[in-house]
Amino acid sequence: MKSLYDLNYEQMQNMALEHGWKAFRGHQIFQWLYRSRVSEIDEMSNLSKETREVLKEEFEMNPLTLIRKQVSHDGTTKFLFQTKDGSLLESVMMIFDYGRSVCVSSQVGCNMGCAFCASGLTKKKRNLTSGEMCAQVVYVQKELDQRNERLSHIVVMGTGEPFDNYDEVMNFLSTVNHDRGLGIGSRHITISTCGVVNRIYDFSNEHTQYNLAISLHAPNDELRSQLMPINKAYPLDELMKALDYYSKENNRRLTFEYILLKGVNDQPIHAKQLSKLLKNRNAYVNLIPYNNVDEKQFKSVSYQEAMVFYDYLMKNNVRCTIRKEHGNDIDAACGQLRIKEMRKGQ
Repeated sequence: MKSLYDLNYEQMQNMALEHGWKAFRGHQIFQWLYRSRVSEIDEMSNLSKETREVLKEEFEMNPLTLIRKQVSHDGTTKFLFQTKDGSLLESVMMIFDYGRSVCVSSQVGCNMGCAFCASGLTKKKRNLTSGEMCAQVVYVQKELDQRNERLSHIVVMGTGEPFDNYDEVMNFLSTVNHDRGLGIGSRHITISTCGVVNRIYDFSNEHTQYNLAISLHAPNDELRSQLMPINKAYPLDELMKALDYYSKENNRRLTFEYILLKGVNDQPIHAKQLSKLLKNRNAYVNLIPYNNVDEKQFKSVSYQEAMVFYDYLMKNNVRCTIRKEHGNDIDAACGQLRIKEMRKGQ
């Protein structure tokens, strides 16, 4: 059964018209979902009983059930959800100086196979629907409602490759961005991709104000292909051409994510190659401490080692930051909590 969360604002109005109702009825339902954040259709008190009965016959409300929650000492909260078909997925709420951010998963499992990532320990089972992504965000906002706090940022950086689920992700973003929905500003929304080049061109032509982040993690083709199999399909030259097209079309700064792996991609030669790769591009690098994954052999660098890499980039006119670690006392890495829960059931 389709979830009400699967419908964006325009689709909700069209659904109302198809049922012989006024379009305004769709507007009301949308407001109940995202402004009042009701848990049941019967809570939509300004709808007639007949209208509510029709909705209950044709739509389910929440497509997710919370299975487990972990809270870190720094306030980072990881949520493990179960879908109607029994699949497991994760979301993470993080606290920053600038607000509250939620990291959303876009797929059940992941086919990208990045060597360092817990998400890829299980292959993609299926794409998440727009409604399953919306439900993650609404659940987190309901948690924040209890503290009179508002979600300010969304990052599609959880389990899965967003551009491998392009249409559903874009539909989801149109809902959470809508001023009659959660009203999360476009510039407060970031999509992270491993580098699905054809979809970068599609995204460029959408001319949205969403931020684009690239999971780079290596400055040359040989190393990147070892760490990220997608590089064999879309090597760096093709990827950078697509990103240059994006920058030309949208005049937006790019973010490059670079997980520092001790003894793998953190040497002076890598910093030099990365500086050369990004020279004269409107971009900055987010250097990320590695969250250790039991099944992987990679290790994180020390803060001092990260600063050496940082200093080299900055001296060569590549702007960068070192991401503050969040949730290092819980299953912080993408996919870790899900994998543990799946193993418990085996």
